[in-house]
Amino acid sequence: MPAREMRMEMFLRALLRRDFSKARGHLEKLAKMAGSGEWGGGYEKAINGFMSAIRENDPDSLVVQLINEHNREKAEGLLKHFKNILNHEFRDEYEKGYYTAWVEFLEAYLSQKTLI
Repeated sequence: MPAREMRMEMFLRALLRRDFSKARGHLEKLAKMAGSGEWGGGYEKAINGFMSAIRENDPDSLVVQLINEHNREKAEGLLKHFKNILNHEFRDEYEKGYYTAWVEFLEAYLSQKTLI
């Protein structure tokens, strides 16, 4: 498993435990791995959004809904949708980074044994 995907899994686990100080550490390492370019900016925007939504327990947030519902089919559908978006040639680097974070987050989410 690539380092960024492994780090995303650790980030997700920390978020699921609501251990925001550990999640922040993982978030910072993920952002550093993503880099400071346009792609990295989109990636960082997404992971910051994941953490903010979970911290605030925003019921309108897709991330919070996924965690509360434990709906594997919904997560698999979203994963397929976001992968399709990444294949669009007209997407800029910022969007590609943003949706890559979503893909990695959903893959980590779906790999959790508690969802099986």
